[in-house]
Amino acid sequence: MMTSDKNLKKEMMESNKWVVVGVSGKKEKYGYKIWKILREKGYTTYGVSPNYNELEGEKIYDSIAALPEKVDVLDMVVPPKVSMGVLEEAKEAGIDMIFFQPGTYDDEVVAKAEDLNLRYLLDDCVYATLKAEK
Repeated sequence: MMTSDKNLKKEMMESNKWVVVGVSGKKEKYGYKIWKILREKGYTTYGVSPNYNELEGEKIYDSIAALPEKVDVLDMVVPPKVSMGVLEEAKEAGIDMIFFQPGTYDDEVVAKAEDLNLRYLLDDCVYATLKAEK
């Protein structure tokens, strides 16, 4: 469950099915930028947010349980207090790879991820990673 695991990041980036929890319709927000760039790079990408029913013609789900299929990686773009509940949902849905964006976790959240035996990355950004790819 190491946080600086390059192999885990590689496995995540090679996984096709992602969900962005905390997707946003505000184009300046990472909740939008990450969802958008994953889609542009050919990933099957779902969005979860209680604030939207759809975004750019794509259905947005109100929970992980509502997703139409199992996904491989969960990208977290919500505050730590929300992340706590999302981890439980992820575990129940069989998602074991969590990409924590900066600002989405604290010590309590990391401890919870450990308790649930989830594999996770901290201090990294999927948007910056994909943006750097040519």
